Amino acid sequence: MTSAIDFQGVFFWGFLLIFGVVMYLVSPKASDEGGFFRGTHADGRPASSWALMMSIFISWIFAKSVTNAANLGAAYGIVGGLAYATYWLSIPFAGWIIYRLRTREGATGLVPFLIGKYGRLAALAFSAAILVRLYNEVWSNTAVVGGYYGDSGSFAFIAAALLFTGAVLLYSLKGGLRSSIFTDVIQAVVFALFLALVLVWIVPTHGPVALLSEGRFALDAGADLLLVALLQVLSYPFHDPVLTDRAFITREKTMLRAFVVAGVLGFFAILAFSLVGVHARLEGIAAAGNAPAQVARAMGVAGFFAMSVVMISSAASTLDSTFTSLSKSIAHELPLLAGRTPGQRAIRNGVLTMAAFALLGNLPMIAGADILKATTLSGTMVIGLAPVFILSRWVGYSPAAFHLSFWTGMTLGVLLAAGAIPASWAIGSGKYGLLLGTNLYGLALCTAGFLLPLALGHRRDTAPA
Repeated sequence: MTSAIDFQGVFFWGFLLIFGVVMYLVSPKASDEGGFFRGTHADGRPASSWALMMSIFISWIFAKSVTNAANLGAAYGIVGGLAYATYWLSIPFAGWIIYRLRTREGATGLVPFLIGKYGRLAALAFSAAILVRLYNEVWSNTAVVGGYYGDSGSFAFIAAALLFTGAVLLYSLKGGLRSSIFTDVIQAVVFALFLALVLVWIVPTHGPVALLSEGRFALDAGADLLLVALLQVLSYPFHDPVLTDRAFITREKTMLRAFVVAGVLGFFAILAFSLVGVHARLEGIAAAGNAPAQVARAMGVAGFFAMSVVMISSAASTLDSTFTSLSKSIAHELPLLAGRTPGQRAIRNGVLTMAAFALLGNLPMIAGADILKATTLSGTMVIGLAPVFILSRWVGYSPAAFHLSFWTGMTLGVLLAAGAIPASWAIGSGKYGLLLGTNLYGLALCTAGFLLPLALGHRRDTAPA
């Protein structure tokens, strides 16, 4: 790094400390389970529609996601950014499906819904999948922050990531989901302001027309990933409790409105950030796996600082939501899987869960794992969740329907990761052709598996006593 960037790094340590102190001081304290696990106010009122919308919006603007969006912009132009932004359509789609589950099937949460509809083993398999996802969310977001302080594996990299983790953990312990939603509003505003500053530096360089026309719509030029995203929208959001936990804390219509607005805002925010990568492509700046950091270095100290604030705010909003979702999964929903109601120690168990994952969740970061591996192929592994939630009204109590769909998707995801999917499944010759084919044919297989028990007449309207 240059001396200017070194000075910037010193300045960043102070910013990181101030960030943690301010977030802790302003975040509200939760004194009961309603506030800690459901984000209610001290008087029992649920979060407002505005706060919920802002929380959903910024919680899904992961630090690694904006990095990926920029990298795809650098690789494929605006087509790459559009492909990645399409994943944010998951939010309104999930809101609509969960709205139906709540109003038509009386769902109070995804885990209780799965227990009643498909049995405890189904809910256990689902919970295991989301715990793996949440674990990956810890280290992959702290690693992004660390990358703005030093090279992967260096002392500065690890120290910054751990300091950032500690800052977020402290205010998360203070208020649980209530604290998370409150600070999300602040972080969303900070993110929007500094994203605007970054775009002010970038857009005038080439002009909006050049940026938005860079790239071409072809299967071998990023359009294959766009089609993958459209397919995964049907299943991807359901294995993310950061999103789905927020779907059960307010009235149904309030929730749906917040999800739709947050999804639209998220789509355009990600598309806008992908212009950072498009700018790098036009300028001939090598992305080197982290287009935002490379562009930021070319923008000087002020630009590097603005880019870092964008990353820190997005990473913090995701990390505090991850901690609260982990605490709810372990302390509140695992007892349900065991047939018990959460006890009086639920908050204490939630606090211990957060602390444990703050430590264990950073081990891959310390070992130098690639942040892109945190979500690689995970969307394929959970394609079996699409029929489980979308077609649930067509089946009664049917564990077989869940398992035939869910494990088909998991198997295909593992085979794809292992390189065992035949090349003949590929659609097109692009980088994501095999991923597209696996998702398209896999979704068809998962749907067929889900409907097989119904076709065979194995329908039962209620769960066994």
